[in-house]
Amino acid sequence: MRTWILLAVVAVTCCWVSGAAEAEEDAEHESTGLYTAPDSCKRRCHERFNKRDPCHCNTKCEKYQNCCEDYYTYCSQDGKQEDNEAVHAHSSEGFSHARDAITDEDLLSISEKLYKADHNRAQEADVTINLQHFASAGQTDDQVDRSSEPLYTHVNERLFSKPTYASFIKLLDNYHRQTGTGEKMTAQQQAEQDTFLREAMNTALMKELYGFLHQKGRYGSEEEFVADLKEMWFGLYSRGKGEGDSSGFEHIFSGEVKKGKVSGFHNWIRFYLLEKQGQVNYYSHNYDGPWTSYPDVLGLQFSWDGFYKEVGSAFIGCSPEFEFGLYTLCFIARPGKVCHLSLGGQKLGIQTYTWTKSTYGNGRKYIATAYVTSP
Repeated sequence: MRTWILLAVVAVTCCWVSGAAEAEEDAEHESTGLYTAPDSCKRRCHERFNKRDPCHCNTKCEKYQNCCEDYYTYCSQDGKQEDNEAVHAHSSEGFSHARDAITDEDLLSISEKLYKADHNRAQEADVTINLQHFASAGQTDDQVDRSSEPLYTHVNERLFSKPTYASFIKLLDNYHRQTGTGEKMTAQQQAEQDTFLREAMNTALMKELYGFLHQKGRYGSEEEFVADLKEMWFGLYSRGKGEGDSSGFEHIFSGEVKKGKVSGFHNWIRFYLLEKQGQVNYYSHNYDGPWTSYPDVLGLQFSWDGFYKEVGSAFIGCSPEFEFGLYTLCFIARPGKVCHLSLGGQKLGIQTYTWTKSTYGNGRKYIATAYVTSP
């Protein structure tokens, strides 16, 4: 669909969506202690056992041989104390066994299966984009609109009548974009969340994902999986001063504004709908992926009612369940890390971060953000 030349240019000059701007966005949270690296024990000593963490820092990690490499640096003096809660969690949910591990090879394999299972993706004639200006590394932050036309020339809106698209779109206007403004979910909005999850789980893609995670011991039933999806994606937490002003779904798919800048907002459907309404203004792009069919990947600059996004990344032309499923996979398998995947033989990465200021259930963590990055 688009040229390989861009890949070489961006890899050298821009690292496309390697997260330069996204990393700055998340570094703000890291500096205030809202994120902790899941493969380090820094600020994690005696942290309650979480089956999604790749290594652990409680007092029993030595026994189960699953301590983080820097456990003795940060926690050795504390290691003499008992952590009964962690012991219980490990004995009931232990995922340190090799058969339960999600390997890099597993991720490459399951991501290709999910790619092939995205039967609701756009076809080539369904979506036409007008890339226009290619932004150099020095142009992504200057907030200059170098593209006179909209990004989307044509979208076949019959796509939006498909059950997952229709139920997904109903969720997008359920939020206040400004962080610090508390979200109050009505009964209807809660029902819309359930409808989207139900429609997503009816797809071959999400059934494939559940089967993989079930095989790896992450979930015992589809009902458990769906209940956890609702909490990790739609559960509310506070990014600002508001009570429950954000969620993973709002941040990633609907988008937020924090400190005068666009935060999150990684969804092509949301972008198209707002651009059509005149609320989003496309400025330029700094990466165009090598895929010759949808879904593709784009790194772009834009403004949303005057609020600027320096470098945003988004899949283009995928179904809602495709993004939802890939981000879920990576959040579970590689929280806080780059998750290396393969789509149609092309490598890419997805970076996720966990929200650690508050939890749900038995210490489980919400999704803070997820976005496409370099492989």
